[in-house]
Amino acid sequence: MSITVNGLDELKKLAGSDLGTSDWIEVTQERIDTFADATGDHQWIHVDPEKAKEGPFGAPIAHGYLTLSLFIPLFTELLDVQGVTTKVNYGLNKVRFPSPVKVGSRIRLVAKLAEVEEVPGGVQITVDGAIEIEGGAKPAAVLQSLSRFYA
Repeated sequence: MSITVNGLDELKKLAGSDLGTSDWIEVTQERIDTFADATGDHQWIHVDPEKAKEGPFGAPIAHGYLTLSLFIPLFTELLDVQGVTTKVNYGLNKVRFPSPVKVGSRIRLVAKLAEVEEVPGGVQITVDGAIEIEGGAKPAAVLQSLSRFYA
């Protein structure tokens, strides 16, 4: 369920709010292979299903940075900021990958809008997020993301 705000003033009022939970998405071997092609990271643990079966996780796993990159499409399910001219990723304060994402797993994002602070021409938001693995004891990723929205 998406929260829609119109403009920076409405966004500021959400500071400290839980943004909810995104839908599940499946991490397929095709998605992993496409990411490997885009980044040049073809390590066998990601792209060789037969060899990965004998590896430490018993199956191919997603790249940690693939999991991290899925934050944006998952996040946009949760918060829609309208009435601004520009939206940019500003960076990350913290990222950890507590659990690998095996091929075929489904993941989702749980997020909180931790902080909204003014910057010249707009606001910067800090989002605390956890990318969960369906049925997993630990999240795939825990992160703190920074984005900027300009009027």
